[in-house]
Amino acid sequence: MIFPFPGKPKEVKFILGNEACVEAAIAAGCRFFAGYPITPSTEIAEGMAKALPRIGGTFIQMEDEIASLGAVIGASICGLKALTATSGPGFSLKQEHIGYAALTEIPCVIVNVMRGGPSTGLPTLPAQGDVMQARWGTHGDHPAIVLSPSSVKEYYELTIKAFNLSEKFRTPVILLPDEVIAHTREKLEIPENIKIVDRKKPPANVDKKNYRPYAVSRDDEVPVIPNFGEGFRFNITGLIHDDSGFPSNAPEITQSTLMRLHKKIAAGYGEIKGIEVDLPRGAEVAVLSYGASFRSAAQAAKDAQVGLVKLTTLFPFPDKEVKELAQKVKTIIVVEMNLGQLIGEVERAAGGLAKIAGVNIANGLLITPDVIREKIRACQKKT
Repeated sequence: MIFPFPGKPKEVKFILGNEACVEAAIAAGCRFFAGYPITPSTEIAEGMAKALPRIGGTFIQMEDEIASLGAVIGASICGLKALTATSGPGFSLKQEHIGYAALTEIPCVIVNVMRGGPSTGLPTLPAQGDVMQARWGTHGDHPAIVLSPSSVKEYYELTIKAFNLSEKFRTPVILLPDEVIAHTREKLEIPENIKIVDRKKPPANVDKKNYRPYAVSRDDEVPVIPNFGEGFRFNITGLIHDDSGFPSNAPEITQSTLMRLHKKIAAGYGEIKGIEVDLPRGAEVAVLSYGASFRSAAQAAKDAQVGLVKLTTLFPFPDKEVKELAQKVKTIIVVEMNLGQLIGEVERAAGGLAKIAGVNIANGLLITPDVIREKIRACQKKT
């Protein structure tokens, strides 16, 4: 397990969530950022613009959101840990490149600070309406790792976790805070020791001219792809490709490639998952939430003495854990600042073993504990 961090805190800061993201990215080894300023993620670009040149890194403000992720992918191909940050419309523009990174297995981290939508929507107000876009936004059968913090501390921890998972599984990782968490200022104890994961490299004695970067021995294996410029002869393409990296439309290669992309994530589920369940004895109702909504849910659940579930990993979704929860309670209340997105995943995983109720509000305001308490009381009357 990567978390919690070992060691004593070496520094204490009182900072914004977005500033914590910058601190964590630098600590994780990020040395390249490309982006385009957009509210409410701009503090990340500002922070990286200040920090990276001081440590030999590179900051580039690109002409648009599409080019930003393209530059990040290019930097990662050359061996750098790379980050971009955006929100709303910018996240929509990045979808094609997210799919490219998933298929070519290029590590990168994308922060999408959620704001109200659709379209320009509510640039300065919070929402959680991008959850399913983070999972399914790019076309085709692709896996996804999506993390969502509910505090400044978690924002820091999950940023490092995002880089570690991206490097280990060679996949884009999406970090999904909302505007409230991005602009909340809290005390952050920066740990003395942080576990950092770097991508694997080919053996030193390998034949660089005939190296096959996508060759694997198992159907859930992560390939060892060399960095561009290190003398290897290999190809990268957004087309379905064979183990040499060159395009192929052979049915068996297509099927095995797509299956392996999913299986490598499934094989690492124990490390990727992020779910905490607190279920008092005899509780018949549990409240499930994530992000800023979890803060209100936690207060309401404490007052009502019902179960509480926090998700920090939204995808891959914790099917097994939610099914086990549904076997223990009569009702699961899903709290989220949208009109109903993750609740569908909860219903699917619960499989009819428990009733699923939602607190779904998308008015640009944080859901209050009072609203959740009212929903808890209504569900308790029905049980």
